[in-house]
Amino acid sequence: MDRSSPVEELTSGASGRIIPVCRSMLSRRSLLRLFLFFQSLALWLVLFLRRSGGIARRPFLVRNYSGGASMSSPRKRGGGKWRVGAEEEDVRRRRALAEMVEMDGGEGCRWETSVFVGTRRNALFCRSWVPVSGEMKGILVIIHGLNEHSGRYAHFAKQLTSCNFGVYAMDWTGHGGSDGLHGYVPSLDNVVADTGTFLEKIKSENPDIPCFLFGHSTGGAVVLKAAFNPHIKSNLEGIVLTSPALRVKPAHPIVGAVAPLFSMVAPKFQFKGANKRGIPVSRDPAAMLAKYSDPLVYTGPIRVRTGYEILRISSYLMQNMESVTIPFLVLHGTADRVTDPLASQDLFNEASSGYKDIKLYDGFLHDLLFEPERDEIGTDIIQWMEKKLQHQIL
Repeated sequence: MDRSSPVEELTSGASGRIIPVCRSMLSRRSLLRLFLFFQSLALWLVLFLRRSGGIARRPFLVRNYSGGASMSSPRKRGGGKWRVGAEEEDVRRRRALAEMVEMDGGEGCRWETSVFVGTRRNALFCRSWVPVSGEMKGILVIIHGLNEHSGRYAHFAKQLTSCNFGVYAMDWTGHGGSDGLHGYVPSLDNVVADTGTFLEKIKSENPDIPCFLFGHSTGGAVVLKAAFNPHIKSNLEGIVLTSPALRVKPAHPIVGAVAPLFSMVAPKFQFKGANKRGIPVSRDPAAMLAKYSDPLVYTGPIRVRTGYEILRISSYLMQNMESVTIPFLVLHGTADRVTDPLASQDLFNEASSGYKDIKLYDGFLHDLLFEPERDEIGTDIIQWMEKKLQHQIL
């Protein structure tokens, strides 16, 4: 990234600079004052909520607005109803668009969409592609990256089903056709929990079929953290990570200190300095155009809580790399400007897994499965899974 640029831009993925800071405008003293301001604001807010009995008791935040006692403030009632109604209307719109995504896996594939109830009783949009003939070798469960959705992996799913692998995919909360404010992730731990529950459902329906988890970018971080859970790990033969979001850092240490407080006070606040298109993620112009013209891909500024959650999960994974024991394949492009390929190398070097592989693609960018060589990368993943299953038999 050009070091002379005064502003660090955000991208549609988890970049190494989550929070934009104008270095030429904010001195160390100014950042310290900003930190103290938000700390004071957070303390004031906590005291205020404690005296008022907490915001959860205020009726204008209740989802069900039909019937009930009238509000003392019509303005608050109308505003709250509009906010909730607008979000739910957006979810309905996105779910209808998600149903319209082309999922054709070819003649040898049966596909379907469904809605899965997550750990917090939220509706999560799901897809599946299953080969119609031959014995299924295994199942790959896809966890997409930040701001995208499962429908983008239809081409990869077709490649997998042609090799007799079944494919299941889930849209995170706030993504694709799932419930939640578009592009907003209040907790990546909830996404990890949803991933485990989704995997458990798939295993219950396919008890004798070996399963693998695949995660891209921030989805890769989610998959890697999920693999620390013994129950989730017991349902897996291995995991595949493309461009995982591991070494993610704020633009300035003080920003990292402010982030936890700011994410509590104003979790949905958006950084307007974020670039809508962001850093190039593919060398294929058609893939770039398709991504950023897709209405299901969130291209707005990142929200504070979402950014903090990425910082938090990244920090956890970097501190616990030696504890990784699950078999894994990690793939990364050396020219990736969104996530750090050296962090993937560190994962490979430090993980305690007895069965692990890494593949670095010289000059490739972030979205590996949307590069011109996507089929070759897909083949590398399929061959690794086949090799792992063969190794298990031996």
